[in-house]
Amino acid sequence: MQRVEDVYRLIWTAVEHRCPIAAVYHHRQRLLCPHRLGRNKQGQLRVLCYQYGGESESGLQSLGSPDNWRCIAVEKLSAVELLEGSWRTAPNHSRPASCIADADIDAEDYPERDPQKGH
Repeated sequence: MQRVEDVYRLIWTAVEHRCPIAAVYHHRQRLLCPHRLGRNKQGQLRVLCYQYGGESESGLQSLGSPDNWRCIAVEKLSAVELLEGSWRTAPNHSRPASCIADADIDAEDYPERDPQKGH
C-alpha cells in the first residue's frame, strides 16, 4: 500500500521529467501523463492527467482527443509506477483552473527534454 506522500513524489517526478505513469484509480488500471499537480479550491490534492491507455469508466476517445483529460484525487491512486515511454498530451486542457487552483508543479514550467542535446 503506497502512502499519499509516496504517490505525490512519484507524480511530481513524472511531471518534472514528462514521463508517463501506470496507476489504479477507481479499481481500474490507467495509463496517464500527469501535467499539473496541486490543490483544488477546497485544498484537496489533485493531479491533472492526460489518460492515453488502460480502462476508463467514461471510455477513452482516440489518442490526442481533449476528452481524455482527467482530474484525479491523489489519495485515490494506488499502484503508481513511473514508466518509460512517450509523453502524451492534447490541446485545450480546459480543466486546469477548475481541477487545480494552486499548482505545486506544472509540466509547462519545464522545457521538453531534447535527446539531441543530452537532456
